[in-house]
Order: sequence, then C-alpha cells, then structure tokens
Amino acid sequence: MVLSRFWLVIFISSIAFIVFSLFSGDNYTIDHLLNGKKDDPILVAEKYLEQVPAVIKDSITKAPDQTMVINSDTTYVYQNKTVKIYSGVQKSDGLLATCKSTLVDLILPLIAYLAFFCGLMELLIISGASGKLAQILSPVFVKVFPSVPENHPSISYMTLNFAANFLGLDSAATPFGLKAMESLQELNPEKDKASDAQIMFMCLHASGLTLIATSIIGYRAAANASNPADVMLPCIITSFIGTITAFLIVGIKQKINFKSASLVVSLMVLIAAIIGLLFYVNQLDLIGKNYFTSNLSALILIAIIAFTLVFSFVKEKKFTEANTTVFESFVVGANNGIKTGVVIFPYVLAMLVAISLFRNSGLFEIISNWIAFIFSNMGVNKEITDALPVAMLRPFSSAGSRGFLIDSMNTFGADSLTGRLSSIFQCSAESTFYVIAVYFGSVNIKNTRYALGTMLLVDVICVITAIFVASWFF
Repeated sequence: MVLSRFWLVIFISSIAFIVFSLFSGDNYTIDHLLNGKKDDPILVAEKYLEQVPAVIKDSITKAPDQTMVINSDTTYVYQNKTVKIYSGVQKSDGLLATCKSTLVDLILPLIAYLAFFCGLMELLIISGASGKLAQILSPVFVKVFPSVPENHPSISYMTLNFAANFLGLDSAATPFGLKAMESLQELNPEKDKASDAQIMFMCLHASGLTLIATSIIGYRAAANASNPADVMLPCIITSFIGTITAFLIVGIKQKINFKSASLVVSLMVLIAAIIGLLFYVNQLDLIGKNYFTSNLSALILIAIIAFTLVFSFVKEKKFTEANTTVFESFVVGANNGIKTGVVIFPYVLAMLVAISLFRNSGLFEIISNWIAFIFSNMGVNKEITDALPVAMLRPFSSAGSRGFLIDSMNTFGADSLTGRLSSIFQCSAESTFYVIAVYFGSVNIKNTRYALGTMLLVDVICVITAIFVASWFF
C-alpha cells in the first residue's frame, strides 16, 4: 500500500509539474520527456533567423553545418528556415525510451543471469548441497528468522545472496535473492502480504553490506584517482553500520532475541573476518590492492560454479533417482529463471518510468537544490552538499546516481571530498525502490508492510554515516 501510494505521488506530482512548466513557459516542449534519450540536448526555443542576434545570424549561416555552439552549453541549429536553440542535456531517458531500455538493457540481461544462476540453484537443490548448507547455518538463521524452520531451503538461498552482495557479485546476488523470496513465500500464510522473514531478508539485503566495491574502484580509476581503492574501508564501515541498523530496527519490531549466543558469536566472527581482511588489504601496495579487489570476487564466483558442477557430478545418483540428469536439471532451473524474469518485468517497468518522469520533469532537481540549500545554510561543508544528489538519487536509480557520481568526480576531482563521498554514497546502499519492485513483485506481494519505510530510514542513516566517515578519513 505504501509503495503504491508513493508511486502514485511520484507520477502525479511529476505530470502536474510538467504541465505547469509547459504553460508557464519554463518548458518549450515536452516531447523529450516521452521520446528523448539521456544526455540529449534539450530544445528550449525556436525562432526565425531574423529574430536571433546579428552576430549569431551571420555565424550560423556561414557555418558549414549551419550550427553554432556558445559556451559549450547552448547550441543554435539553422534548419528548415528556423533556428532551433538547445541548452542543457536530458537527465535520463524519456518515458517511451525508458520502456524500451528497461526491456532491452535491464530485463533481458537480468533474465539471462536468472536463467544461468537458477539453473545452478536447481543443481544445488537436487544434489543436496543446498540442504547441507542450510543444515550448517540453521542455528544462526532460526534466531534471525524465527518463522523459518530449521534446514529450510531458503536458508541456503539467503546465504548465497548475502555472500554475493558481500563480494560485489550483483549478477549472482539477484537470482539467489529471488530464489530466497520464492522459498520464503512458500512459508507465508498471507500470500499478498509480506511476512516477517521476507521483510527481514529484504532489509538486510538492501542495506548493501559490501566488502569488495569493484565497480566503484573501477569508476575511480577511470577518473584518475591517485588511489582508487582508498574508499574501500569507508564503504565497508558505512554499509556495515547500515546492515546492523537494519537488523536492529527490524529485529526490535519482530521481537528477536538479540542475546542468543549463536547470534552473538556469528556477529563477532563476521566482524573479525572483515577486520582481518581489511588488515590484509591495507598492507598491500596500490597494484596489489587493485589486483586483489579485481580478482577475489571473480575467483569466488568461479569457485561456486565449479563446486556446484563437481558436487552434482559426484552426487549424480541423486539425479538418477529423481528421474533426470544434471544437464536436464540445469535446463529446468533455467526455464524457471526465465519465468521469474517475465513476472518481475511489469513491476520494474512501472517503477522506472515513474522515476524517468520524476527526473526529467525537473522536480527532482528542484527538491535536490532546496535540500542542498538548507544544508548549506546550516553550515554544512559545500563539498558535502555537492555530493548529496548522489545520495538522494541512489534509492531511486542506480544508473542515475552513478551518472551523478561520475559527474562529481569529473567536476570536483576523484580525490576531492565530494568525489570520495559520492563514491561512498553509491557503494553503501541499494536502489530501494527498484529492489522493492523486483523482489516483492517476483512473488506478487502487494502489501510490503513496514519494509519500504525501514529501508528508506536505513538509507538516511547510511547517508549520515557516510558523511561522518568521509569527513573522518579524508
């Protein structure tokens, strides 16, 4: 219900603002809101040749392509007896372009990932590997997810999802997570309403605990940062605090026993593992850090694939008993992955087209500028307020916030506080609305209860934490 109302508010407010801007003269045309592409120049006016200043008139008629650029921002194009004036660029794809890109650039690749990893998951299920993993981790998971029975398959799926997130393996994390949601849905007595276990899983997943921020390091390296990996520790600290916060908020709501010995021991082991790995990475030189971070995640993913195939081969008798083969089981799992991708497409599409209108209408930019203005008047460092657009857009769109991240590093420098803080913002949280749409949409849950509110609160806490951590480190 909350998600539905929020979606409607974004859509209706954006449309109202677009209509107001058109009739007030702030927008010359709204065609780009429907058909435009990201970074396309925006048409702001059209005049007859005699109406433009004489110096522009002379220059544009003499130019070979009858085009004139002023201050690299405004472009005059003489065509069909009129001069079209373009200024600024479009923030994201228009509504119709978003519909196409959602299918071509997002859903089709996602379906391919789902097909492959769901095929592997089917092998893990039939071979018994997922059951053994669930059996090992049950003592901890039954404390965090009291409604989940011991040795339930969802435990192994959630573990693989957390591990993939932890290592920055986004392509693997989503299929594992969707499989976990499907498995938890089997235990859900109210099929259209999110269960406690599903909310806990979603909030822990969305808190974004990441150890190897491979993509962020790559963006910083491309922006010529002196040490692309220097934001690793701040990213880990921020995302870890976000995860603990999510666990505490949901745990208090669900009355989880935080004094459980197995829970405390597991948390201590996790913290020790993070600290140990940080100490190891910290003693490496720049080339060593880059080599380590770029290879660890890939090696672990290959190891998971290899283990699944080898274990399935060793336990081939179980496939025979199930009247199937390893290959056929993989194909069945892949087919299920494709079906899941088709199911979630409308949910993702609905959310992304709303975000497209919200960004291109100019409403998001106005809200962002006002928030930055308020913070600046409160005495907040300008380098911090310059990074806020990344934090604000991150819950809505990973691609959009990534664009702001790259722009902030190009504008202010990768080694500036703004560039580093933007990197931490990008790394330490999930695209909340996208995740909500994908995961709950995959199991047709309409009532997300307090999941969205909790995830947005964790996003805010991650932003505040990132500011303090970045200021402390840099």
